[in-house]
Amino acid sequence: MQPVEIYTSPLCGFCHAAKRLLKQKGANFTEVDVLVEPARKPEMIQRAGGKKTVPQIFIGDIHVGGCDELYALERAGKLDALLSA
Repeated sequence: MQPVEIYTSPLCGFCHAAKRLLKQKGANFTEVDVLVEPARKPEMIQRAGGKKTVPQIFIGDIHVGGCDELYALERAGKLDALLSA
């Protein structure tokens, strides 16, 4: 399974929804809480091509985007393949 990294905030409902889907898929993920580790937010913005909102999700070397993009991959039947690539 591909490594998954998700930048989050505990106040973000979209972050909770994205993590819930990843857990349902059995994906282990590393979570970076940008409120607990504010020094990591510039890293997230740089990796996400300037996007400043959470969640920002990375599967392997691929920047998936946020919660909406993650669920779009699931609806399209592409998330499982991406996670297991």
